[in-house]
Amino acid sequence: MVAATKKLLHTVAEELCLSSEEVVKRGLRSLVERQLREINAEIFHLTGHYNVFNVQEMEARYQDGTLEEATSWKDLQRLDHLEYKQERLSTILRAC
Repeated sequence: MVAATKKLLHTVAEELCLSSEEVVKRGLRSLVERQLREINAEIFHLTGHYNVFNVQEMEARYQDGTLEEATSWKDLQRLDHLEYKQERLSTILRAC
């Protein structure tokens, strides 16, 4: 860490009556939670748009012909990536 960051960390820790380690831990947790909320919101938007619950259901709609793949494949890929990130961040949160 650069000196200015260490000084800021120390100042915040003193002001909150917490250890520097606790400030870092809470800050990281807060960052991961915020990212997870953003991902959940985007997943909610995509699944709502296609009236599905997840990637598997979207793929099933391709199979049964109720969803046109040509117009939605990019969203399928995006949803798949978001679900992956959601799981990874959830795992990190459980470890905190």
